[in-house]
Order: sequence, then C-alpha cells, then structure tokens
Amino acid sequence: MILVTGGTGFLGSVLIKKLIDAGHSVIALKRPQSIIPDALKASSLVQWEDADITDYFALQEVFSGIKYVYHCAAMISNQSKDAAQITQINREGTKHIVNLCVEHRARLVHVSSIAALGSNKNGQPVTEEAKWEMTRKTALYSRAKHDAEMEVWRGMEEDLDAVIVNPSIMMGVGLGKGKVAANALFDQVKKGLKIFPIGSVGIVDVTDVASIMIWLMNSKISGERFILNSENVLSRDLLTDISALMGKPAPTIQASKTLMSIAWRLAKVKATLFGQPSALTKYAARAASEKLSYDNSKITRLTAHQFVPVAETLKNVYQAYYAK
Repeated sequence: MILVTGGTGFLGSVLIKKLIDAGHSVIALKRPQSIIPDALKASSLVQWEDADITDYFALQEVFSGIKYVYHCAAMISNQSKDAAQITQINREGTKHIVNLCVEHRARLVHVSSIAALGSNKNGQPVTEEAKWEMTRKTALYSRAKHDAEMEVWRGMEEDLDAVIVNPSIMMGVGLGKGKVAANALFDQVKKGLKIFPIGSVGIVDVTDVASIMIWLMNSKISGERFILNSENVLSRDLLTDISALMGKPAPTIQASKTLMSIAWRLAKVKATLFGQPSALTKYAARAASEKLSYDNSKITRLTAHQFVPVAETLKNVYQAYYAK
C-alpha cells in the first residue's frame, strides 16, 4: 500500500492523481480542516486519513501495511512567529515518518527543497554535492528543511530505503479551485508591479516533480538525492514573461540589494502597525537579490526526463487561473 503525506497540498494532490490514474490505491494524510480537491473526492482508490505528522501515535495507526511512502507534507514560512511550528512540522514530522518507515521497512521518497542545499560557488550552478552552511543569514525554512533532510540521512544509516528530491520553486496548475501560493507572482503582476529584483531563480513544474518521484520510487535507487529543476531564469525575465501573458507593462525599475533591504524593513513596520504578517521578509529580500541557479544534470542523465519549459508552465498557469 502507498502512503502520501500532505495529500491535499499542491504537490501531494497532483502526485495522488498520477498514482490513481495508474491504478494504484493510496492512503492520503491530511489535516482535519483541509479541503479535498474535487478531482480526488470521488475516487475509490484514495482513502483519506486525518493525521498530524507531528503526532507519532496518530501516524503509527495508519502505517499498518504501508510499503511505499511519499513524504510531501511541509510548512513553508520564513516568519519569525512561525519558527517553532516550522521546526515541529518539518523536522519532527519527518523524524516520525523516518522512524516508522524504518520500523515497517517501507521505502521512502522524501520531498526536501533546494533551500536545504548549499549555495553557488564561483558562479557555478548548485549540484547535489554542494555543502550546506549555516550562517546568521540562513532562512528559517532553509534550516528546517535541512534538519528534516538530516533525519532522512540518519534513517539511511539505519537501513532506511530512501531517495530525496530537492525541487526548486514549484509552479504549475494544481487540483484545487483556487490559485496556489506558488503562482503568487501572477497576482503581483496583476496589481501592477513596477520593480524587479536583480537575482535569478530555479523553477520546476509541479507535474515534473510528481512524475520523477514516481519514477524514483519504482527504481532500485537508494541513498541518493536529486535536484529537480527545469530552468534557471533571471527574475526580470520571469516577471517580463508573466507581464506579457497578463497584458501588463513589464517592470522597469531594478531593485538593488539596498532597496530590497529598505523594502523589507518598511514591510515589517507596516505589518507591525496593522497586526498582519509581512509579505516581504528579510530572508525573501535577500534571496531575491541572489543569483541562484541549479544543475539538473544528475536526474536528466539518469532518466532522460524532459522538463516542462518554464514558458509552458507560465502559460498553463495563466490559462487555468487568469484567462477570461
């Protein structure tokens, strides 16, 4: 039997759809308040279970007969107020999943993040061998995902059969009715975005991540990690392409590191005054100014997988959520 954590999430729901379309039965974990996507509600192949991954005993109850686990559940945030919860869900939740997989001898595909990888060295794209370094500038989410990944590596030392994937920024069309946070750039452009950060990012379509995870689960590969990234793109080019799809003027004002530093501080003051979380954190501002790039050659050599081009992903998002 297959277990998928984070079953109602952006990646988890797309993954489940691919699995049931192939005829597999799935036990999917969700939080009690989570909404099951319509595309999955009617399927007799999906058994939904309310279980908090931070509750070891609740997880233990659903692990009977499980032989394959896709661990997609995570919390994404860089808000200081979320620090304890980020650690609890990402690190402690993964620890429970790993321990139960070891106990039940279940094979695990763990969804980590490029945030858990090291940084660019000498201008070269990051590879799976990049050394992660903790500094005072390291984002909360990056720390949590790195710690979670360390739980998986620890499990491997205890004979856990596992593979890790490190996706870049996931975009694409989900199964829910509403737009997902991963496509938030479209909302910013729609409002009239005039500035662009100087950095670059890696982007991958959510369908690519789900497909490769299934391929890896069915392979004999164990004890390895794989970067999943379609393309590395300049933030300016990304915003320009989205603007063209939305029929909006492309941003023309370059936001320097200094300007981004001022912006996140102003955003923090505004958030404090109005009692709402800031949309721009210092970590996000720093990341937006970095030239981030990732090498996907390890997975492409192994699978010959053809990633969805970023232009196609953007077009699909526009047509699904914004076209009239």
